[in-house]
Amino acid sequence: MPIVQHLIADEFGSHIGKYQGRLKVTKAKEVLAQAPLLHLETVTIANRGVSISADAIEACTERGIPVHFLSSRGNPYAGLYSAGLMGTVLTRRAQMSAYNDLRGVHLALGFAGGKIQNQATLLKYTAKYRKEKDPAQYKELHWLAGETVDHMEEICAIDYLAPREHYYLDDVRSHLLSVEGRAAKKYWQGFKLLLPEALNWPGRQGRGARDPFNSALNYGYGILYGQVERAIILAGLDPYAGFIHVDRPGKPSLVLDLIEEFRAPVVDRTLLGLVNKGVAIEQDEQGRLVEKTRRFLAEKILARLESQEKYEKKRHPLRAIIQMQARRLAAYVRGEREHYDPFLATW
Repeated sequence: MPIVQHLIADEFGSHIGKYQGRLKVTKAKEVLAQAPLLHLETVTIANRGVSISADAIEACTERGIPVHFLSSRGNPYAGLYSAGLMGTVLTRRAQMSAYNDLRGVHLALGFAGGKIQNQATLLKYTAKYRKEKDPAQYKELHWLAGETVDHMEEICAIDYLAPREHYYLDDVRSHLLSVEGRAAKKYWQGFKLLLPEALNWPGRQGRGARDPFNSALNYGYGILYGQVERAIILAGLDPYAGFIHVDRPGKPSLVLDLIEEFRAPVVDRTLLGLVNKGVAIEQDEQGRLVEKTRRFLAEKILARLESQEKYEKKRHPLRAIIQMQARRLAAYVRGEREHYDPFLATW
């Protein structure tokens, strides 16, 4: 039986059960997929009408295997973890107190700065392949990458002023969100140049988007979300107590903070490569991704998470880097690290 690290169940009417040390996805009498628990790391249920047995849930929680639930549009709406993972009181107390001092400011600046720098790096990375065949586009992409990363000057200015002017998170959040939004506008302007004209991409749209590429981005971010949430919980942090994103009942603010560093290197890069290779993004009449496309995208994003990137002078799978970043965050709020440094992709 092949090793399966990420089990995906997305067929309406299918069932996940436990059978002799493995999970099996069945529909009627047909076996759709199976995965030995020994190697399994995540389970993703990505459609309505999929059931899972209590035995399968118990087996997953005993082994620390999270079960993530996504809608057909990629919106995460639930996650199952072992109850014991929520007992990390000291780290959570430190996380809550960090909101009200300079640690909260530095974390927010780190998340936003990592996002901006990785966006600019992706534009530069893609531009270099157009230097010979399309010099005009190469020049424009480099200009937009520069315009994107120029916003780091404002990030650095906030970092400099915060301790001197006694700024805390509530004092700088609106400015920080403005910086992040203006940088993103330049990034997506450059990104549009990289997409096939046939996509007729209207520009970046979030939840509720119906065009193929935005739908694929939103779904890809949903897959990445589960990996980031898992890393945060395993690090002993509260996924609902963030820094950039404001508190709101049911809003996993810290997940939305930490995911920012990884959107461009994991999801944006993967989907850009797929569409430029001619991969079709199929939708139904309601503008939702069809089942085959959802599964294909999930597999590609999960495969990208297994690819290795440079991190602290060594190479590690991106999935492991996400976990190390969450642990770095936890160590920082506990006072065991002097700084929080975002993950910066080096292509």
